Amino acid sequence: MLRQGIDNLHEIDNVLKNRRIGLITAPTGLAADFRPTVDILHERYGLTALFSPEHGVRGDLDAGALVDTYTDEATGVPVYSLYRKDSKRLTPEMLDAVDVIVYDIQDIGTRYYTFIYTMLYALEDCAAAGKPFVVLDRVNPLDGLAVEGNVLKLEYRSFVGNYPLAIRYGLTAGEVAMMANDESGWGAELHVARCTGWDRSMDYRATGRVWVPPSLGIPRLETALLYPGTCLIEGTNLSEGRGTTAPFEIIGAPFVDADRLAFAMNAQALPGVYCRPVHFKPSASKHAGELCGGIHIHVLDAPVVRPVELGVTLLYTIRELFPAFAYLPPVREGGRPFIDLLCGDRILRDSHIELNDLLAAWHAESEQFAKRKQQYHLYE
Repeated sequence: MLRQGIDNLHEIDNVLKNRRIGLITAPTGLAADFRPTVDILHERYGLTALFSPEHGVRGDLDAGALVDTYTDEATGVPVYSLYRKDSKRLTPEMLDAVDVIVYDIQDIGTRYYTFIYTMLYALEDCAAAGKPFVVLDRVNPLDGLAVEGNVLKLEYRSFVGNYPLAIRYGLTAGEVAMMANDESGWGAELHVARCTGWDRSMDYRATGRVWVPPSLGIPRLETALLYPGTCLIEGTNLSEGRGTTAPFEIIGAPFVDADRLAFAMNAQALPGVYCRPVHFKPSASKHAGELCGGIHIHVLDAPVVRPVELGVTLLYTIRELFPAFAYLPPVREGGRPFIDLLCGDRILRDSHIELNDLLAAWHAESEQFAKRKQQYHLYE
């Protein structure tokens, strides 16, 4: 039977007893009986502070929405924002309010997903302040073995990629925390409440647990599986499906011929997926209210899907077929294009590099990362 870190609180009980506890969490912070981690920790130890990541502690904020300080109605505990316009760090005042900080959010094993950097920023800040940091670990829903994609180059650091991880990194949040704490020399007092009943070959379907969306953009497990590849579309003038019922599964734009794109993608026989032509009008985000042509990517055989290869192949195919395709400009003057921040490199914008050459180079990087991460494995 699978038990997540919250279900194994006894492992770190001595770290939390009689301490002023701050908790970083989100709607996926749930025990096996669906009780929120907020309520469990507040009842068992008493919480002093809550810290809100992107989307808010209760998940009531859209992607990118800034979070203000407020009071959690259910507990009366103050909530401090870790997703502010000027900073995403713990302030000295926040740290003075607690003796220990606990982190419990379901990750999806993909470098662009921002929760992991909320954790790493907090871990680094706790290290500097001499405060213990606890990760209530959760399984990697994509499994703990598969590694895909390039490793981020440090000069391309941002909040969608702030540590040299592969795109799909095959680690749990607790393992990422151990790796960063060790490799960065932070020296934090780090404690990980481990999962039990999980091995690295298991994806989320094998756990028997209900999938709770970690954010509005990842409603289904299939979405999480495709996201390491299709999130790259966010750096382009195509809709990545936000404002539809299948974000990161439906991809398209007004200038895309749906049948032509679907035929071209299916002709490449990418493992485990089928691309069906669709027409859609996003209700929000890019091309809102406009009729778009595109594809709906259906997962037929999850264990063999290689989402990063899929996403890069899709970018190359659209770039070749549709002259109106473009990468988005930098958000701010003097900044890097968003595709570079997602990629952790500028290589995707280099039209002289052949697809097979890029995939081969990235495969070599992912193999090296797979070896590098092994010493931090908590699970067999």
